[in-house]
Amino acid sequence: MVGKEEIAIECIDLKKTFNDKDYVLNGLNLQIPKGKITVLIGFSGTGKSVLMKHFLGLERPSSGQIKVFDEDITIMPDELLTLFRRRFGVLFQNAALFDDLTVIDNVIFPIKEHRIDLSRAERTEIARERLKQVGLDEKDFGKLPSELSGGMRKRVGLARAIALDPEILFYDEPTTGLDPIMTEMVDNLILETHKHREGLTSVVITHDLSAAFRIGDYVAMLDKGKILLHGTSKDFFETDIELVKRFVTKGLHRGES
Repeated sequence: MVGKEEIAIECIDLKKTFNDKDYVLNGLNLQIPKGKITVLIGFSGTGKSVLMKHFLGLERPSSGQIKVFDEDITIMPDELLTLFRRRFGVLFQNAALFDDLTVIDNVIFPIKEHRIDLSRAERTEIARERLKQVGLDEKDFGKLPSELSGGMRKRVGLARAIALDPEILFYDEPTTGLDPIMTEMVDNLILETHKHREGLTSVVITHDLSAAFRIGDYVAMLDKGKILLHGTSKDFFETDIELVKRFVTKGLHRGES
């Protein structure tokens, strides 16, 4: 349980089964505070990605509620949910850029889809600003994704994720497969983006415990479809929960090796 901060996302007794027998989410309760970075960790197969899909409204729960800014998205009609998603930004695991679009056109894409009131010149200007904000050089704006390094693709993906000024920014395993130098760059990019966008709520799924404790205001660990522990990094280092202690010790040791 977090402190007295305003809540951006709240899960109430959330359950999800795909076969009416085994529950991927099994009575999960969680409060994600507004304006903070919350990191979701846990063993593989504990429901982190499924939970993210529920946050985005891509999956509907079998039972329970998800409230985003106090609105229950679990009962929201599809048309309203599509509009509501404009308040979200997502940086996918592999950036998920369109291969046949240039850097700037990748960033323009969501603006064109959702801001039909803007002229092409206005959309282009917004895209240019977002790319500059994530540290991409103007000489790269006309390149295709195949011409970019892994780190540059992450920057473009992030620029696209913040194109519509989201209130909540989701990161799905942003450092998976990256070397330690690139991982640190992405972690710093998350921190810088959060710092310079007032009121932004950031939700990060990661296997990198060092990053989780370094960038997260709060960390939530999932196990068997429930939240095993939710608190600050200090709470995780001082916990008496044996499974959490083992997970943290092994995870940090692996990160150092």
